[in-house]
Amino acid sequence: MAGETDLAAMLRGLRPTLDPRRFSFETHPGMTMADGAALGPIGLFQETEGLTLIIEGGGGPFFSMITLGIHSSLEAVGLTAAVSNALADAGISANMVAAYFHDHVFVAEADADAALAALEALATG
Repeated sequence: MAGETDLAAMLRGLRPTLDPRRFSFETHPGMTMADGAALGPIGLFQETEGLTLIIEGGGGPFFSMITLGIHSSLEAVGLTAAVSNALADAGISANMVAAYFHDHVFVAEADADAALAALEALATG
């Protein structure tokens, strides 16, 4: 199933959804991917400095995850820029994670409602 590549169509179909869970980003120098996966993260990435895990709960600081409902192609151009610009204009820091079907935006818990509103406004133009 091919993802959407047209920026205007992606923005119209954005459908941002706020996940009710809270997440933390952690780093574990020397941890293997297998050991990290055993901890049940929703994401992990191997960096030179260590293995980064995105986990539910954890020790904080805490982030909220907003999932963009549009199935964007990994080859799509402009979606990350449009989302990050809308959030930057609202004074909200964001960490973007692209997965196969959807993009996910992690924002500080305190900014979750404002971020969701900014993304809904982006979707409606």
